[in-house]
Amino acid sequence: MLHPSYTDLMKVVNSEVEPGETPVVNSRYSIVMATAKRARQIIGGDEPLVDAKGKKPLSIAVDELNEGKIKILGDDENTPAVK
Repeated sequence: MLHPSYTDLMKVVNSEVEPGETPVVNSRYSIVMATAKRARQIIGGDEPLVDAKGKKPLSIAVDELNEGKIKILGDDENTPAVK
């Protein structure tokens, strides 16, 4: 099981959205695609933004998203951009 849950991650990502605005993320798919993209960046040599000791790249990406270290910039047709 994924900890934190998809619901928790969606709340973190959408926390800066004003009431009435369209949320940045409104599906699990966006969370999965963003964390997978960030994990590939880490595998490719990007420095992790959280403690990575003994963790796999996907776990690091989930932790980064949960702690607000990375942001999902928006969806395009294929994958969301992460910063």
